[in-house]
Amino acid sequence: MAELRPGAQTKQFSSFDRTGGNEDGFRGVYSCLRITTEGCVIAEKTGAGEIESMWFTRDEGNMAGNGNLKVELDGSTVLDHSLQDIVDGRIGAPFVWPLVGDGADTSGGSVIKVPMPYRHSMRITVQHNPLFYHVTYRELPDAAGVRTFDPRDQALDVVDRLRGFGVRDPKPVAHRARPTSATGDIPDGASGKFATLGGPGVITQLRVTVPSLVSEPRVRDDGRAFGAGGHSSLRVSIDPANTGVRLTRRVDPVVGHQIADVAVDGKPAGRWTTGAADPSGTWTDQVLELPASRTAGRSQLRITSTFVSSDFDVNEFRYDVHSLVGGQWQRTDVLDLGPGHPGEEGAHGYQLSRPSWSGHQIYRYQRDPAELAASQAVLSGTRLRITFDGKTTVDSPLGEFFGSGLGRFDSRALLSSIDATDGGALTAWWPMPYRHRAVVELRNASGRPVTGVHVEVTSAPAPEVSAGLLPGGDLGYFSATSHKGLTRNGSDWTILQAAGRGVFYGETQTMTGLIPSGNQRNYLEGDERVYADGVASPQWHGTGTEDFFESGWYFREGTNFAMPLTGNPAYKAAADGCQYDCTGALRLMAGDAVPFSSALTFTIEHGPADDAPAEYSTTAYWYGQPDQGVRQADLLDVGDDAGRAAHGYTAEGETRASLTSTFEGTQVPGPVTRTTAATTGQVRFAMAMDPRNAGARLVRTGDQNSGYQQAAVFVDGRQIGTWTQPLQNTTHRWLEDTFALPASVTSGRSTIDVRIVPADSAPAWSAAQYRLEVLG
Repeated sequence: MAELRPGAQTKQFSSFDRTGGNEDGFRGVYSCLRITTEGCVIAEKTGAGEIESMWFTRDEGNMAGNGNLKVELDGSTVLDHSLQDIVDGRIGAPFVWPLVGDGADTSGGSVIKVPMPYRHSMRITVQHNPLFYHVTYRELPDAAGVRTFDPRDQALDVVDRLRGFGVRDPKPVAHRARPTSATGDIPDGASGKFATLGGPGVITQLRVTVPSLVSEPRVRDDGRAFGAGGHSSLRVSIDPANTGVRLTRRVDPVVGHQIADVAVDGKPAGRWTTGAADPSGTWTDQVLELPASRTAGRSQLRITSTFVSSDFDVNEFRYDVHSLVGGQWQRTDVLDLGPGHPGEEGAHGYQLSRPSWSGHQIYRYQRDPAELAASQAVLSGTRLRITFDGKTTVDSPLGEFFGSGLGRFDSRALLSSIDATDGGALTAWWPMPYRHRAVVELRNASGRPVTGVHVEVTSAPAPEVSAGLLPGGDLGYFSATSHKGLTRNGSDWTILQAAGRGVFYGETQTMTGLIPSGNQRNYLEGDERVYADGVASPQWHGTGTEDFFESGWYFREGTNFAMPLTGNPAYKAAADGCQYDCTGALRLMAGDAVPFSSALTFTIEHGPADDAPAEYSTTAYWYGQPDQGVRQADLLDVGDDAGRAAHGYTAEGETRASLTSTFEGTQVPGPVTRTTAATTGQVRFAMAMDPRNAGARLVRTGDQNSGYQQAAVFVDGRQIGTWTQPLQNTTHRWLEDTFALPASVTSGRSTIDVRIVPADSAPAWSAAQYRLEVLG
């Protein structure tokens, strides 16, 4: 993950409103790039790349109205099935949970996270207009080493690893990894240093336990129940090195005198018991500890609960599984069961006989208000600081860094976790390389003393990172960049603005709405926009805040969910320290992480026109180096006759005109006037190069009034590929897009001859300016 990606770019197709309004899919006006006999084309590109992520929503998360989804790669169909069946996991691996998720798994969205590489072309078609969607894909400079996606590869190893999200380190075990731990008190206003590590090395795991933390009281959860003669059964994972296992089970005590016998692998192990009926709407957690004689050396257990007696039935909502390893309880599995968690139930082999009920409840745990306020203050006011080789690149609120900025909500993701059970830890598995020294400390600005903090840092020697972390190297330092404040009317909220080279891997976002009446969740009507390396047009333009977090319909009005790469762990409504409406969400990227070589601006709106008042706090996760990895080598202004002559510019069938219009997004404010050239025949020009390059990009500024412009690109007589741009915008007509030139055709050259030949069937090729940028 620390390896930089100088030759790749991550881009997105989506249904965003081309006028800049909020019609992002409600009527499907902008959802189709074009219509064919097979349906609505939502993504199409030529060149080498990889489809990384697809998200859809409509009809509160039901995808039946979309019909079939068809994916064509390199001229062959690799997927053609009902979209609903795909996201339900019905067509089989690799399209199974959590590489796919439906509207229940994600609280209103549907996702496909199966990476699909292609060498020459891709096209995605939905049978019927899909309304809201985004497709994120990666562009590669050439097809070297790329193998076209084969759906027969079930990727079961990947599926198994992802199903351990939030409870197991997804990385391979590092050689000679060892923990360093310390326990201490941190007075208010003071800092505590908990680890100082020598290098070269890499931090592989960070675990923090704060005894004073309490979990948030309000929990919305779904569950199931079984009646007389019935039972439930599930499979859970444990650590083979355990010296005991603890099961924590959430139940609804409104039904009294629930008794169920517990068996482990068919042998009696204990009993679940509740008392008299409690109609107060308070959750109950039951705990059962299993001795090492039943669990040591095992990696999985089958837990069966059998009905004994009850006033009506026996219910259950969630299981947390902890293994006692080295004297510490470590969470090794979670099953959040119920009709809203079909993927998790299937992955745990959950079975139920004599079902009597399924649904959800919104209840509370009993919490002392003073203890709750203190816990919230510690999580928001204590900052995690990590310094690598003398530079502090992590300086973040403790709770938000691990996944929840609104309090101790249970949070699970691929690279971090907050275990909200009693004594549960905050854990992160981000790999953090360093050359000489790493220092981990906590800074207490919570207004309260923090006592008994235990910090465990696992690190491993890594001599291979020394060269990569040098200036100009191919590795970046891990960074967590946080900031908090009131949103500004008319301005996007900036998640990350960074200079240099890097890769953006996602964020945790804490949103405190300040809307006293009406639609108090209107702050979620905000699109994300991504700009990299000085390109004026956004390479991502989303459709809504919960859409960015791959959910839908305001997270189904506040329904929490957890997936490996995204989640909505926190929601409050006018209670527990939230005045009106508050949401906490996280989004991680893997293949769809955004690389940049000179600069990155990643922003998100708050409200349809950046007009919803709120207080935001965000923590962005990324790797970076401060030096620049791309620089401009030459510039050709097509409207400048002297520039045309200097570059030997010729064009067949050219028509020149002046265009005054705007760019999409916010990078270039106001209208811009330039001369554009529309050509139907061959365009040719020379560009100066820096021979010391690792590839280049041709950046075109053009008019996207007509979509599906397409042209073959030649460099020094050799065809490099086909430049296809299907986007169209008749309101914001200016577009900057890029075409990659691999190092195999640019390295060592001081000039290149570029020839662009528009396709016969395509609209006229539009350009006002060409900019040549070299990498390296």
